[in-house]
Amino acid sequence: MSDRYDAVVVGGSLSGCATAIQLGRSGASVALVEKSPDPAAFKRICGHFIQASAAPTLERLGLLEPILAAGGIRSRISAWTRWGWIDPPPERAGYAVNLRRERLDPLVREVAAATPGVELMLGRTVRGLLRDGNAVAGVAVEGRDGQRGQLRAPLVVGADGRGSPVAELAGLSGKTFPHERFVYAAYFEGRPDPPDSALWFLDPDVAASFPTDSDLTLYAVVPTKGRLPEFKRDPEAALVDFVAGLPDAPPVSSTQIVGPVLGKIEMPNRVRGPVAPGLALVGDAALATDPLFGIGCGWAFQSAEWLADSVAPALSGNESLERGLARYRRRHRRELRGHAFLIHDYATGRRFNPAERILFAAAARDQKVAVNFDAFGTRQIKPGRMMVTTIPRAIAVNLRHTLA
Repeated sequence: MSDRYDAVVVGGSLSGCATAIQLGRSGASVALVEKSPDPAAFKRICGHFIQASAAPTLERLGLLEPILAAGGIRSRISAWTRWGWIDPPPERAGYAVNLRRERLDPLVREVAAATPGVELMLGRTVRGLLRDGNAVAGVAVEGRDGQRGQLRAPLVVGADGRGSPVAELAGLSGKTFPHERFVYAAYFEGRPDPPDSALWFLDPDVAASFPTDSDLTLYAVVPTKGRLPEFKRDPEAALVDFVAGLPDAPPVSSTQIVGPVLGKIEMPNRVRGPVAPGLALVGDAALATDPLFGIGCGWAFQSAEWLADSVAPALSGNESLERGLARYRRRHRRELRGHAFLIHDYATGRRFNPAERILFAAAARDQKVAVNFDAFGTRQIKPGRMMVTTIPRAIAVNLRHTLA
């Protein structure tokens, strides 16, 4: 069996489905290959939080309204620091999107499967890459019944997660950066009113709460690895005790846990070049970073959008694919390099550096600094812009506070 398409997308989760939707709507024929045979499959070790930066992408994909109809909610985020709460005014804050993955993944997959030009292929595993010279030209797949086949296309998209078998088959090993924190999380009954999210920067430990559908809240703790033994002994008790002991703690002790406690101990940051001849990587396959800041789901959707926009002219025959892939590589680097650098640096488990102390303190004391800080934290502006627009005012705010 050998079929030809304009693009083969490997991985039927958020980034893969978003890529397929965008490419299909641009007129391309797309094979969307997913190893799970279950159309309702979902990623289990993952929070549901989609940063505000990705909300415009969800709107463009036509996913925002279905997500909200499925019980999803919009929430702004505030942050506790030892200088006080960073709490931007509601009318100027970024609003995230919250829907549990067990609802989100099937919803996005259903939209992809219904997109003209997209063929969803469940229960197929990629066993190898096809080549045309040094360029990737398709994939060899195997069904659950053992039947093998080939899917040929000028573009193969690896949307298969942090471990990315496609990237490994292509020899794109990339770089790995250490992570000296771990995460435990669970859903509990009840959510705040209004349903806002919160972060606690305990320096260096961190905790978070993310309200979502079905009147549930995800509580997550991200301590340094020195505290790992107490969590291994009794994950649920350690999680509840940690959250209950937070400043201005949410009422976790009086609520009922729903489902298992999920944990991730080893989560190194992985960075790969997002393109090779005939190949592009999106989502965690290209950049898998610390989940502390809740950027994985949002960047999955956004990187899919950047890729589809970049290669659509090539797939319609108006320019070379090489040029489209180069455009995507530049866009990916421009949008995410600065954020990734800071995230990887903080993932070492260190305490705040002097610049961070200046910014956090000023953001807790001044609304204008809080608004800029929120725009950066929700990934709507890049680090460079945040530093230029915020550092001078932050220094002035802290100086006035000290003099007062």
